[in-house]
Amino acid sequence: MGKDCGNHGDDDLRQTCRRLLAILLGLALIVAIIALIIYLVLRPTHPRFFLQDATLRTLSLSNSTNSGVLSTSIQVTVASRNPNDRVGVYYDRLDVYASYKYQQITLAASLPPVYQGHGDVDVWSPVLSGPDVPFAPYLGDAIDKDVDAGYLILQVKIDGRVRWKVGSWISGHYHLFVTCPAFFITSGGNGYPGANGLKFQTATYCRVEV
Repeated sequence: MGKDCGNHGDDDLRQTCRRLLAILLGLALIVAIIALIIYLVLRPTHPRFFLQDATLRTLSLSNSTNSGVLSTSIQVTVASRNPNDRVGVYYDRLDVYASYKYQQITLAASLPPVYQGHGDVDVWSPVLSGPDVPFAPYLGDAIDKDVDAGYLILQVKIDGRVRWKVGSWISGHYHLFVTCPAFFITSGGNGYPGANGLKFQTATYCRVEV
């Protein structure tokens, strides 16, 4: 009799565990369905970024056989717009820097955190500086050839962290990566002449990844 009672107790425990597991799985499924419905209804669109202007203040290269040093200073004007009607964006971190052929040539400038509401536009104009940055000789040769040919193409990049806001709900953090091509030329262009007579050519759209 005592053995049977022990078996009944084990069976009750197993049934209780199964019920709890089924309830938890059901709740997880409901949450997933709700999240999917919210996503399908709202469909948050990536914020849009534009490089509006850039002024190349300094471009000084000291090249040798084994190594080179590049000093760069560039002021950029970057704009961002939130195209969503129901979704806000928290920019918790935005670090901006310039690169040439995938090598970073300036220090990262940190932009202040900001909340961007529906349809809002924010504009920043940081100065990006890179004093005495070690530079591969072949890249130094490439810059010299570009400048001699009357043009230079840099990339203004933004590395950040964002959150989405829908009503009172706020998402977790997402990685934001933005790449804006900056075209400089010696003849024509819309900007003011900067280092080496290079002027910003025209405003450009940026590629945004979240």
